[in-house]
Amino acid sequence: MSKGIILYQSKYGATKKYVDWLTEKTGYDCIETKSAKVAHLHNYDVIVLGGGVYASGIAGLHFLKKNISSVSDKKIAVFAVGASPYDEKAIMQIREMHFKDELSNVPLFYCRGAWNEERMTFGDRMLCRMLQKAVSKQNPDEYEPWQKALMCAVGQKCDWTDKIYLEPVYKFIEEG
Repeated sequence: MSKGIILYQSKYGATKKYVDWLTEKTGYDCIETKSAKVAHLHNYDVIVLGGGVYASGIAGLHFLKKNISSVSDKKIAVFAVGASPYDEKAIMQIREMHFKDELSNVPLFYCRGAWNEERMTFGDRMLCRMLQKAVSKQNPDEYEPWQKALMCAVGQKCDWTDKIYLEPVYKFIEEG
């Protein structure tokens, strides 16, 4: 197996859980993006970035965007972690917004995360409540997948993390 590193940014722990599983299976090093320097990446063949999805952005992706020209010779992939079930339309929107130019050929994978309002910051909790209030005014039969998940999670503690979501990432790593 080639030498790799996993960069990550985890706010509530689901991304870190996936990083731990990925590290365990691959033996790759890992480092949080806030501690990473582009010089850390030069000794690796494979770079995998994992980050939570917040307001359609992927935590930690800015580090990769900022340094992509320095690591363009590496095998690079990104996995996003969110509370919503997989939705091709939502993933395509994230790709269109954030994977332009030099990132256009970087694969994006999705892993379902967790939901725990008690662990959320006050600001995140308020944003979620405002969003839930807005969604509740719509016809439930017309909810998009993320809206259904949001409305079902109200007041719940949910952990949808599962190693199965990492299978496409492993496959990407193993392909020469």
